[in-house]
Amino acid sequence: MSLQELKTTNVTRVPAAALDLVTNEFLTFRLGGEEYGIEILKVQEIRRYDSITQIANAPDYIKGVINLRGIIVPIIDMRIRFNLDHASYDQFTVVIILTVASRVIGVVVDGVSDVITLADGQMRQAPGLGSVIETEYIMGLGTVDERMLILIDIEKLISRSDIGLIEHSIN
Repeated sequence: MSLQELKTTNVTRVPAAALDLVTNEFLTFRLGGEEYGIEILKVQEIRRYDSITQIANAPDYIKGVINLRGIIVPIIDMRIRFNLDHASYDQFTVVIILTVASRVIGVVVDGVSDVITLADGQMRQAPGLGSVIETEYIMGLGTVDERMLILIDIEKLISRSDIGLIEHSIN
């Protein structure tokens, strides 16, 4: 499935300062009963879930790697990473290939929904939940009609020390 095949919803543009977002266009995807959004500029392609080469001693949320046109791409199962119900793979399960900090990674999700553009009034800061729930990778919440989207900062999530797929340079 290509990005062009996804339905696009056009809403007014957001000022660049809103929530410190680079863009206000998001690819939406499902994990369990929730919808999430990820910046569209990070998305390289969407692939159907296929065979993955497992890596010994990898954390359970790192499913393994795939060879994508000569590039070895680590694959993270977002359902397992977010401690959701057991992951089941069906015809709707896809891998979103992302380019994050010059690194190509893949994330397994239950399915993609569409590409949306959120206006300023449709985005809110992530709620402060204290130290009970880790929220540093949630950039905010978006609303479209009756839908609520959890907007993920994939770079912060992938660079977390427990995942460690991207190292930040010390400058």
